[in-house]
Amino acid sequence: MGSSKIPEVGQIVQVTQGRDSGKYAVVIGVEDRFVYIVDGDKRKFDRPKKKNLLHVRLLNEVAREVADSIRETGRVTNGKLRFVLSRYANESEEAQEKGE
Repeated sequence: MGSSKIPEVGQIVQVTQGRDSGKYAVVIGVEDRFVYIVDGDKRKFDRPKKKNLLHVRLLNEVAREVADSIRETGRVTNGKLRFVLSRYANESEEAQEKGE
């Protein structure tokens, strides 16, 4: 595998290849060298996108509320996914503005 890190459920990734390149998504499943990702908007929880691990960049952010929800109930709402991703995007923009 190209990446030494192992993705986990709830982890935020940035798509590097394909139509959604540059967009953020959340991992809801892991299978061999593939991850299942959703964004709660174009890609809903019920229809995850299967992506090769080489085509996503794993970020150091894990959305605990998503991971907990999937662990407890087996699913997560699309609204929660959108909330987590918008919060992450806002935090990363603020960090860039501060020059971090």
